[in-house]
Amino acid sequence: MKVISSLVITGLVLFAAVVPILGHHSFSAQYDRGKPTTLTGPVTKIDWINPHARFFMNVKDATGKTVNWEIELGSLAGMLRRGWSRKSLNVGDSVTVNGYLAKDGSTLANASTVTLADGRKVLVGSSAEADTTP
Repeated sequence: MKVISSLVITGLVLFAAVVPILGHHSFSAQYDRGKPTTLTGPVTKIDWINPHARFFMNVKDATGKTVNWEIELGSLAGMLRRGWSRKSLNVGDSVTVNGYLAKDGSTLANASTVTLADGRKVLVGSSAEADTTP
């Protein structure tokens, strides 16, 4: 009985370790390198979460309508190494994002650089940098 319990526990531990790996996606699975974009507008929300930090911003489209965009950044650790802190970006700051559009046409982009309200241009540690999938 102890052997079966040990096997079940070992199986659950291994499954729990693999699930986060399965949930992570490559850049090319979600974003299109052939669709670079530049977005400018005020920050509306910031999520300092793993595996990728993100923020939301309002951008005026071609018709003048305000559209809320989700901007995916790099990992928190990678961003800290590039000079980011929790105080780098604030709700209400006007920022400019250079990055790539989502393949599905949604208002989602993966940032490669962000020009902050104070004029500093910072790298974000985008998943595009590490992805070599064509």
